[in-house]
Amino acid sequence: MKIYKIPESLKALIFDIDSTLYTNPSYAFEQVDCQIRQFAKEKGITADEARKMVSDYRKSFAEENNGKKISLGNTLLAFGISIEQSVEWRKTLMEPKDFLSRDEELICTMQLLQKKYKLICVTNNPVFTARKTLDAIGISVYFPDIVGLDTCYKSKPATEPFMEACHILKVNPKECLATGDRYDMDISLPLELGMGGILVNGVEEIYTFPSII
Repeated sequence: MKIYKIPESLKALIFDIDSTLYTNPSYAFEQVDCQIRQFAKEKGITADEARKMVSDYRKSFAEENNGKKISLGNTLLAFGISIEQSVEWRKTLMEPKDFLSRDEELICTMQLLQKKYKLICVTNNPVFTARKTLDAIGISVYFPDIVGLDTCYKSKPATEPFMEACHILKVNPKECLATGDRYDMDISLPLELGMGGILVNGVEEIYTFPSII
């Protein structure tokens, strides 16, 4: 865990979902690879060829942007796959309950946090898929609102999803703390917007939040 900033007047917590509110390397891999395989099918190339295209593009992007990472959605966009198409793929190709299960410790954690803060998720998955993920791990009730890829049709890092979360919660960015497992996607832009930020390595570190914020 790396704590970049915790706002003095903290009112809201913005959570990434995947590899943040659960730790499951198999599902993390499959979420990406199922889309790459679909991309390969659409383009009439092998899965390995598609994986190399994505990997090479991401490597070039990082080299040209001071090491910054790019989301899969924005990578596929560069190859002619619209965000709208990415949304549909993610809705149909992903099934969280095949990989995830109820997390009692996380449920207890959210019970404590929601007593003090407003909670919302901002994710690069569609709301439909994100909701199924929260249902699978048992914390959906604590997140009445989700800002997904199909909310603003912008893939993190982008200003619009984070500002939409502030609008929904009726809070100032300076009153928000963003948490996620990828600095470039989940933390860097919120910090620029005046939010706090905590980078985590998985759900095990989320369990400690009631004692550190």
